[in-house]
Amino acid sequence: MANERAQSEKGTAETVAVPLDKRVWDWMQRAWRPAGTALAVGLALLLMGHVVNGKNGLTVWHQKRSEDQQLQKEIKQLEQENARLREHVERLKSDPDAIEHEAREKLHYAKPNEVIVALPVETKEQAPAVAK
Repeated sequence: MANERAQSEKGTAETVAVPLDKRVWDWMQRAWRPAGTALAVGLALLLMGHVVNGKNGLTVWHQKRSEDQQLQKEIKQLEQENARLREHVERLKSDPDAIEHEAREKLHYAKPNEVIVALPVETKEQAPAVAK
C-alpha cells in the first residue's frame, strides 16, 4: 500500500512536470474524435441542405415533376383535338352532306329559292341585361 501511495504521488508530480508540447499532443489525441464527428455531422447537414434546396434539388424536382404532368395532360388534349380535326377533314373530303353542312353554317350558302334569316348574335354583356 505504501508503494501505491508513493507511485500515485510520483505520478501526480510527473503530470505537473510534463512539458507543454507533450500536453498539447495528448489533448489533440483525445479531442480529434469528437472534433472529427462534429465536422462529419456538419458536412452531412450541408450536403443534405444542398440535396433538398440545391440547383437540382428535391424542391426543384417536385416542381419539374408537376410541370411535366401538366404538360402531359396538355399533350393528351392536343392529340385528342388533332384526332377530332383529322376526322372532320376526312369527312369533308369524302362526305357530301358534311360539305353542305359546312357551307350552310360557315359561309351562309343557300340553295336556290331558299331564304336565310340571320338573327343578331348575343354578346356576354347583353345576356345579363336581358335576364334582369
